[in-house]
Amino acid sequence: MNRSRANRSDTDIRRLTFAQAQEVGASSCRLLRRELSRRDFLGQTGLMGAGSALGLSLLSAPAAEQLSPRFPIIAFSKPFQKFTADETAQLVTEVGWEGIEIPVRAKGQIEPEHAPDELPKFAEALRRQKRDIYLVATDITSLQTPHAETVLRTMAKLGLKRLRLGFFTYTPGQPPPERLKEIAPALKDIADACRDLGLQAGFQNHSGSHYVGAPVWDIFSMIRDLDPKHIGMCFDIGHATVEGGLSWPIEAKLAEPFYTVVIVKDFFWKKDPGGWKDTWCPLGEGMVSRTFFDELKKSAYRGPICQHHEYDLGDAKQRLDHLQHDLKVLKEWLA
Repeated sequence: MNRSRANRSDTDIRRLTFAQAQEVGASSCRLLRRELSRRDFLGQTGLMGAGSALGLSLLSAPAAEQLSPRFPIIAFSKPFQKFTADETAQLVTEVGWEGIEIPVRAKGQIEPEHAPDELPKFAEALRRQKRDIYLVATDITSLQTPHAETVLRTMAKLGLKRLRLGFFTYTPGQPPPERLKEIAPALKDIADACRDLGLQAGFQNHSGSHYVGAPVWDIFSMIRDLDPKHIGMCFDIGHATVEGGLSWPIEAKLAEPFYTVVIVKDFFWKKDPGGWKDTWCPLGEGMVSRTFFDELKKSAYRGPICQHHEYDLGDAKQRLDHLQHDLKVLKEWLA
């Protein structure tokens, strides 16, 4: 080390106030705890060095995704999450999707603690129909989220790549930048774990006055220096249009290099006695612009487009009609 640089460093340290020194020490401890936490997480699950630990046969298992078109169209199975694995695979095949996003979270299609037993059943049922699980919706907001290791370990074993993170909210009265500083280290840890496991996490933008991610810029500020191979954005054009109004093309362009999946749903503004309210509707009947998909086709993105259905789908017959209608509209917009 250069002696003069070392002397300057020693002088700078001596000039620290006691309070500043405490903060430096606390910051170092926080970084150490984060690194130890990530290593402990990976070590306990036996996933440090996932390629050798899990075996090539698991990670290289053939999946429908490898044979799919540039934009495999899938659907979030939330509206039919009470279906069994076989019933889900049958509906997916009947509608015509390439696969699903499955909720593996509290009150989801699979409870997180049951992932090792249940997730393989859904993967197997779909793969028998030449479909697959393209995305796993989770409650994970840090490596300390209950059952996070169970879900991630099971995904890695099954060769599933993408997960959607849980939701983050702003704290009332707290300046937004302070809240983002609290969240950013957890995202860095998740990205590091995904790198080691061969996974890719995605942060969904969601509309609402209390959601971190509603403006899109806040997500970008936290992940801009992270590798999108390991963490990026589940970009929801429906929520982006709710929040962005006329500026959604800017948000879409900002997020584009970080797309892990594109989420599609439609809405319109409806006025009731309580004021204006965003109201979800069938695709093509609302305010989401098909020009988004014109730009998407020009982009470098290759990956799934996931249809979400937040409106009332009716009975079994009406549900099938609605799902097939939305798929038809999306295919027309992508043509």
